[in-house]
Amino acid sequence: MPSHAGWPRSWVRKKIRVNAIAPGEVETEGTHSAGLIGGDFEKAMIARTPLGRIGQPDDIARVAVFLASDDSAWLTGERLMASGGYR
Repeated sequence: MPSHAGWPRSWVRKKIRVNAIAPGEVETEGTHSAGLIGGDFEKAMIARTPLGRIGQPDDIARVAVFLASDDSAWLTGERLMASGGYR
């Protein structure tokens, strides 16, 4: 999302802000059914994640609530990484 002159300023005038959440590995029904939780893949992800755990849906929900709140009123055109520090 560009934050330069090409950004749709008309959106800002309409109080439309566009931000994105880039989640890391999160434990969900999908990650369980894909076999990503409980095995070597999960262990490898945990080992490479500074916070030392797989994310939970509430971890991402908190970031979404922040973006929907007035506390994020000065953010637009941003991508927030919610990954426990994994890069």
